[in-house]
Parts: sequence; C-alpha cells; structure tokens
Amino acid sequence: MTLFEDLKWRGLIKDITSPELEEKLNKGGMTFYIGTDPTADSMHLGHLSSFLISKRLKEGGHTPILLIGGATGRIGDPRPTSEREMKSIEEIEHNIECLTKQAKDLFGFEVVNNYDWSKDINFIDFLRDYGKYFNVNYMLDKDIIRRRLETGITYTEFSYMIMQALDFLHLYENKNCTLQVAGSDQWGNITAGVDLIKKKLGEDAYAFTMPLVTDKYGNKFGKSEGNALWLDKKKTSPYEIYQYLINSDDEMVIDYLKIFTFLSREEIERLEVSNKNHPELREAHKALAREVVTFLHGEEEYKHALEMSESLFSEDITKLSAQDIIASLKDIPTFEITKNTLLVDLLVESTICSSKREAREMITSGAISINNKKETNLEKIITKNDSIDNQIIIIKKGKKKYYLGFYK
Repeated sequence: MTLFEDLKWRGLIKDITSPELEEKLNKGGMTFYIGTDPTADSMHLGHLSSFLISKRLKEGGHTPILLIGGATGRIGDPRPTSEREMKSIEEIEHNIECLTKQAKDLFGFEVVNNYDWSKDINFIDFLRDYGKYFNVNYMLDKDIIRRRLETGITYTEFSYMIMQALDFLHLYENKNCTLQVAGSDQWGNITAGVDLIKKKLGEDAYAFTMPLVTDKYGNKFGKSEGNALWLDKKKTSPYEIYQYLINSDDEMVIDYLKIFTFLSREEIERLEVSNKNHPELREAHKALAREVVTFLHGEEEYKHALEMSESLFSEDITKLSAQDIIASLKDIPTFEITKNTLLVDLLVESTICSSKREAREMITSGAISINNKKETNLEKIITKNDSIDNQIIIIKKGKKKYYLGFYK
C-alpha cells in the first residue's frame, strides 16, 4: 500500500490542490509544514490528529516543519460565528513557549514561529508586496469569510488569509517548503498560499486538508467546543485520556484507531472484526487507549492509568493515592467532612440522600458503599480512619452515583 493509499484508508485526506500530489507524496522528498496558533498553552487531542500526520509523512520520506503562529495568533483566525477574543501579548508569548517545547518533545521536528519573519514588515510593504495579489472578490468567495458576512467581519480577521499565505510563501522561498497540510476548515487559507506562490513566483506549491476529527455527534475535539483533552498531563491526566478513549463509542473507535495510532491495517481490521463480533471484549477500545497514552506520555504512565482504571471502581481503590483519585473523579459531586459523623447523618448533610429515612433504606439494602465496600451498618460512624491518605472518602449510592468527601 502506498503512502497516499494509507492516508486515504485512514481517512486523513479530504481535499487536495492537484492530482499530481498523489505521486509526489508516494515518491517522498517534499518539505511540508503544518501549524497552529498559540490560543492556549497546550495542544489538545484535536491537534494530535493533525500533527501525527507529520510523523506519517516523515516516515514516507518527507521533511516536516511545525509552525507556531506567533504572528497570526496576534490576529486570530476567523471563526464561523464570531470574532475571537484578542489575547494579551504576554499570554501569547507564554503560549508560544509552551507549545514550542511540547511540539519538540512530542515530535522532535523543526519548529518555527511566523512572528520571526512577520514582525518587521511595515504596513505599506504588506500592501505592496502581498495585498496587491489578492482580489477582494476572491477572498469573499472563501467559505469562512462568506459565512461571516451576514454577522460582520473586521478588517483584522479579513487580513488573516493574507498572513497565512505569506507564511507559505516565506517557507517556500527560505526552506524549500512546497506542501502545506491543515484541517479542512483551513482550505481557504491554504489555497490562498498556493495561489500567492503561483502569482508572485510563478512556481507550483501543493496542499491537502484532513477531515476534522469529531465525536459521534459531530463535535470537534477542540477547546472551543468545551470538551478539550489537553496533551499536557498537568491539564489533562493520562488517566483522563485513557478513560475517554476506553469509553469511545463503538461506532467511532475504528476510525479513531486509524487516525490516532500507527497500528497496521491488518491489526486494525482484526480489531474491527473483534469489535463487531465480540464488543464485550472491547479490544479495539483498549488498543486505542494504550497506543495514544503510550505515545503521549510513555509506557509507565499508560501502565499507571491502566492500574488506576482497574482499581478505581474495585475494593482495591485504597491502593491508589488521594491525589490520583481526586484527579480522576474531579467531575463528581463533592462535600466536606469536619467531624466524626453517623453515616446516616452524613448522607443527609451531604445531600446524597434527601432524608434520614431514605438514608436508612439505602444502607440496609446494601446500596451505599464507602470506598467501594458496601456498608450495611446503620450505626456506622465515619471517622478519619475511613479515609484514604487522611484526605478523602468515596461514597457510592446505587450502581453509578459517586460522591467525593474531603476532610477539613
């Protein structure tokens, strides 16, 4: 299977600028770039799907450049619905530093910052050397611009396309970069770069886009969607990544294996059969979680996430540290414990149960667990001896409702 065929099979190619690109990708030897703006101090899982393609192309004989948009990040890529919030220069600089380190640590490829070649271009030169190559009607015809015309778009946002095209031109002239890769929402911007190179230099450049990775409801894996999974483990723990992927929808897991892992076609097709015939084994989900967590954070972090997953909802939970449990269960309801308290009273005071009557019924029926051990004693007094690391206790009501108690 050729490189282009593999990318197509994995669902990683949506649009290409020229049929010639297929042969060029298979042949190798191109220098290409893929970029992101410093809108946060970490990439997220949505970025990973894009940036992993740099590794695939590298293995196919191409040379990658990863671009951090220190200049374009000061402007803001037009959003489909409204203008982006302008970030402070200090925040942008901090984000650039963090993203540059993260990109180098994860991929080890050359990282460039477009602010380095944009900062000294004055306004008149910008208009003379670049703006004159862009017909306004051409820009208005781009999808992202057209969608914003009804609600309004500022000149700043309107200029973003030219700035991104300028990046491609600069890298073409200075790095022999002939290919840009981006998400499908960047099609208008990257074709503007291809056109600028053709008009200004009379040379051919190429580009292709990847479909945006979404969940089954069509929501992007991005921070603006409110479901970001950060690649920085201080922001999203390896366990959280593991849990998200291990619980992927059955209908999406094979697509995610193709996009997020380097498993072979044969292995993924085997997992697809297993997912269809024996979904209870969850082989595909386990493989996805293993491959992604190991790639991002290493084998030890994967093993730790696996151990936590196996212990968190079993009686072995006391083997975990309070810190790990708090990080893992950060989205569940919490309450405070200030003194030794009869369990019945604690259930009411923490609003786990609505009344003492309900609390007694839940306890005697075996529906209350303390640190995953059923508690049926109505006279049980909760003390710090019941806590994990003298900090927390976990109360489970029924089969799925968890509550985290903090000692003060």
